[in-house]
Amino acid sequence: MEKSALCILIAVILIGCQTEIKSESLFNGENLEGWHVDVPEMDTVPNAINPFIVRNGLLVSLGTPQGHLITDATHRNFRLEVEYRFAGEPGNCGVLVHASTPRSLYKMFPKSIEVQMMHENAGDFWCIVQDISTDNMEDRRGPRTEWGITEGKKRRIKNLTDGSENPLGEWNSMTVECLENEIKVWVNGDLVNHGYDATADSGQIAVQAEGSEVEFRKLLLTPITALTPSE
Repeated sequence: MEKSALCILIAVILIGCQTEIKSESLFNGENLEGWHVDVPEMDTVPNAINPFIVRNGLLVSLGTPQGHLITDATHRNFRLEVEYRFAGEPGNCGVLVHASTPRSLYKMFPKSIEVQMMHENAGDFWCIVQDISTDNMEDRRGPRTEWGITEGKKRRIKNLTDGSENPLGEWNSMTVECLENEIKVWVNGDLVNHGYDATADSGQIAVQAEGSEVEFRKLLLTPITALTPSE
């Protein structure tokens, strides 16, 4: 190899080594650019409102009518950092990863794996026409014969901790790492779930409107090549 060509090759390698992994905010603080709404009631009820709004620089899920706010883009191998709080009465909400076919469950939920945000249950997994495994799953999901990923089956896998959520009205942080077929979840720094052998490894990301008003001030996505160690 000629000296000039060798120098170019070395320079390219050095530039590549110095390339920083860039994080991307999924919410721009101004509007819902990069997202689309899927709320079944809006199909048939003329005066149905969009339950996803921007208020004072925050993304707000009003809770009703129920549905999902879904990223236009698909994502794979990422860390998603979420900061959220219940703005009023506590209740239900969730972040869905590896989302795909819309309205696959109860004509409402997209095919996905939900990371639960329901008050006092943050970090549970819910299998929505996708599946995932965890350690001690019979203790956390119920009898094996009742497991499933569709209506009427045991789709919930309970999280590992109690008391990881902050008091009502305070902000919570939730970190979701997805790498290949594994998912790890932390709530306020506590490892609350670790799943593997997921039946999907990429897809869209969705936020739910599921009955309670929830504010989001951070939805930060970072590409990853390894999961954060549990210890």
